[in-house]
Amino acid sequence: MLDLRRLALLCEFARRGSIAATATSLGYSASAVSQQLAALERETGSVLLDRTSRSAQLTEAGHRLVEHAERILAMAETAESDLSAHAATPSGRVVVTAFPTGAVAFAPVLARSLRRHTSLTLRLRQSRSGRGMREVQSGEVDIALVDDWYGGLRARNTEALRVLPLLLDPMVLVVPRRHRMADPSIPVDLWALRDEPWMATPDGEPSRMGVDRLLSDVGGAHPVPWEFEGLGTILSLVAKGIGIAAVPALALAAGVRGVAVRRFPGDPVTREVQAVVRTSSVNRPSVAATLRALHVAARYLAADLAPVRFSAE
Repeated sequence: MLDLRRLALLCEFARRGSIAATATSLGYSASAVSQQLAALERETGSVLLDRTSRSAQLTEAGHRLVEHAERILAMAETAESDLSAHAATPSGRVVVTAFPTGAVAFAPVLARSLRRHTSLTLRLRQSRSGRGMREVQSGEVDIALVDDWYGGLRARNTEALRVLPLLLDPMVLVVPRRHRMADPSIPVDLWALRDEPWMATPDGEPSRMGVDRLLSDVGGAHPVPWEFEGLGTILSLVAKGIGIAAVPALALAAGVRGVAVRRFPGDPVTREVQAVVRTSSVNRPSVAATLRALHVAARYLAADLAPVRFSAE
């Protein structure tokens, strides 16, 4: 009989590419991972890893077993979800991961909505953009809140994953309260703002790509934007009069004093906030209750933040 935990470990090895990375991901020692994979080889009677003194990689048999293991693990989770669905009472722990501004914005309503489920425990983690979907696939988390800047994520709905829309979150202009553009009677003109001291996150960050797209029609910002890690840091610097910025409206959910917020004219750069969940776990009461709470939170945020729009289907 194949051990499900060892099958899950083999799938994690296939994703990570090395015993050391697998051990780090799962919180095991490298020797423990190696021993468990060796035990799986004895169970199957097949050589699953081609080991050298410095590395290990899947053999052809290892690749075939990973394909079977992914289906087996999904079926096992579906069976657990089906059985627990009949219990009707959400219980156990649900792990949610989110990009930083999403975690800050959704946390208060999410906690209030789930408080009535006394047998349910929520763990909300923050992760860098791009990791959420991989963490759901690997089983590290149950639900990921992800931001999609180019509209292609929903097309990645698969038999194994469900992508659920929550919010449309446009970029907004944030300036100090005493800035001339803080006056709502003055139209927002990007050409007029081109030479302002813009602040943005570093190159490669999703929100920075949004800023670059926004300013591309006016030849980009000049001089090059000052770069700071974290939208919260940027907002605090705007409040101190250091410069101006374009940020997703959701970044304002925590409340920022000393700034004025203006909408950009026309069709501004917008990201879609979505929830990603494994299809095999979507009917588990704990996961279903958390998804409902996320939709409730999305409605509240859309009501509180004028530029944000609720987009759930």
